[in-house]
Amino acid sequence: MLDYWSFYGVGTGKLLMGRGCRCELALELKKLGLVRVMVIADRNLESAGVVSLVTDVLSGGGIEFETFLEGEAEPSIGVANRASEATLAMQPDAIIALGGGSNIDVAKYVAAVVAHGGQPSDYFGIGKVPGPVCPLIAIPTTSGTGSEVSHAAVLTDTDNAIKISCLSQYLRPILAVVDPALTDSCPQQVTADSGIDALTHAIEAKTNTPFDRLQIPPGQERSYQGSHPLGDLLANRAIELVGQFLPRAVHEKDDHEARDQMALASTLAGMAFSNCGVALVHALEYPLGGRYHCSHGAGNGLLLPYVMKFNLPACPSRMAQIGCLLDPAAKQLDQESAGLAAIEAVRKLRAEIGIPDRLRQFGAKAEELDALAEKSFAISRLMLYNARPPQLEDLKAILHEAL
Repeated sequence: MLDYWSFYGVGTGKLLMGRGCRCELALELKKLGLVRVMVIADRNLESAGVVSLVTDVLSGGGIEFETFLEGEAEPSIGVANRASEATLAMQPDAIIALGGGSNIDVAKYVAAVVAHGGQPSDYFGIGKVPGPVCPLIAIPTTSGTGSEVSHAAVLTDTDNAIKISCLSQYLRPILAVVDPALTDSCPQQVTADSGIDALTHAIEAKTNTPFDRLQIPPGQERSYQGSHPLGDLLANRAIELVGQFLPRAVHEKDDHEARDQMALASTLAGMAFSNCGVALVHALEYPLGGRYHCSHGAGNGLLLPYVMKFNLPACPSRMAQIGCLLDPAAKQLDQESAGLAAIEAVRKLRAEIGIPDRLRQFGAKAEELDALAEKSFAISRLMLYNARPPQLEDLKAILHEAL
């Protein structure tokens, strides 16, 4: 049995980035003494030839591997259970998560189960992972979730129609391999959904309650730090890159520059939100995605401008900065107008890449929205970070406006 503590701390958290950097994977594994791995991916990636792009590197470098290819979008608890069983049977040195945030999130739960036993649902909540997990290597094939650098993992509780998360610093991968070439075959709609997810991460990280004004209830663990200057730097660049390159990545399949820059934007946004936090957009999306089975990115993208409108009075200068990052013409406007320009720029981007703008397009009905708002309001840990503290009636109003 590996000493998992030996992989936590000095020498972990390494990031490889750049087209073709996956070719260094076997060498990096051997440096760490990891020679037997489970690859968690899905059949779509296998059909697209992406799995072989990674496993060829492993076999060529003398790394023994098995594959679990039952990954799915918005993964259920059941998938995480099956992945855990397969990985426990193999007893690998490490786990490679290959895919979008869904596969990476499943792998995070598996890494916790392999190291500490039990089942994935045992780790729902904040700080439930008791120590270092089985070494986890994350290789994203989409540009959006930032899961390769985050401490969060989300599964769908299909019985209760809601998404549930685990947050632990032990879940941050020991190695992230961000090779934009692995996103080249990403379908158009997945590119759009994941890309606007990255924008949501960056905007929420930037507009959250500042770290020195957070009021965390006594005895409650802080899941994020709140917004801060370093997070601003990361989020600002991510916002700028998404505004410039996401439409190209969606509509010009062979635009490698756009793919490369979106991979950078996604990782920057992941670093920003996994430290500064996400808030009301995500709180609203969790029950929405669980109820209507929309992608996480599409749900976030639909809700984002509605929440920005709600938050504008609480963070006008930050919203104005976002307006200037997304629309250079906003630099000539006063603060209030630039803040409104930020909302309009997100609406225009959403339309340009084909993200729905109304909940009814997901099948939502007016009579269902109050119950969804109540589920969202119960996610109190995210409400703490929102720039404007919401009441239940505010959430209901946002959803009805979005209908």
